Amino acid sequence: MKGRLGIDEARIPQKSRNGVFYVQRARVAIDNGSLILCYDDKGETVEIPYRTLNAVLLGPGTSVTHDAVRHLSKHGTALIFVGTGGTRIYSAPPIFDRDSTLARQQARYWGTEAGRMTVALRMYAKRFGEQPRVKTVEELRGMEAARIRASYELTASRMGVEWNGRKFDRKRPGDGDIPNQAINHVVTCVEALATVAVQATGTIPQLGFIHEDSAKSWLLDVCDLYRTIVTVPLAFKVAKEFPKQHALMIDRVVRRECVAHFKAAGLIDQMIDDIKEMLA
Repeated sequence: MKGRLGIDEARIPQKSRNGVFYVQRARVAIDNGSLILCYDDKGETVEIPYRTLNAVLLGPGTSVTHDAVRHLSKHGTALIFVGTGGTRIYSAPPIFDRDSTLARQQARYWGTEAGRMTVALRMYAKRFGEQPRVKTVEELRGMEAARIRASYELTASRMGVEWNGRKFDRKRPGDGDIPNQAINHVVTCVEALATVAVQATGTIPQLGFIHEDSAKSWLLDVCDLYRTIVTVPLAFKVAKEFPKQHALMIDRVVRRECVAHFKAAGLIDQMIDDIKEMLA
């Protein structure tokens, strides 16, 4: 009777779903309509309530069956391929079966100068605890840049890290001194999580409010919400401790620190909540 009653097509609304689920070193498959993780080396299986999830993140050592992808797609659950702990983003295919409420709110704000300014001021207030009296986004960017420079200096001084200013080449993240390299690698990790959050909320990567030219402007806006409270402190922590761990590459040390912090802080869930707040 389930087909006649329509139960087989019933879906939990996206806004009522519970975040994301991270998987590594397992095979993702379907068994009797249920999504399962198969740990072949242990002979164990675990069932995942995927209909209640926004996204399933596939980390290293995973494989997925065609049937699993078909079921996830049917129920609007995103399947995103990531690095360890979500610290790299490899593929986040477009999600077509999503609630469009947040995307429409984002487009409405973005569509007028007053709307763009409203969200830009909200983001500034979220980061720095105050809403300045400025009339243009350009003025806001200037104030933001000054606050960020000051935060670098303050955090470096507090953590005992030698800091000679932000110098980086986006095409060569391994160049520069240890603090700058660490920042580059943490930024990459935070950007991966922001990509997951943007996909999970169905918002539009291209429509940024502080950043404008990039095809991932909204991702960069979301990343910057955590620049002073996550990115810089984590980077300087690694920079301070790195000489003691010189046998490891700095990107591996950064990734390990990021995984531990992101998991403890529930950062993806926090990003999703903050996106909803910024576009309320």
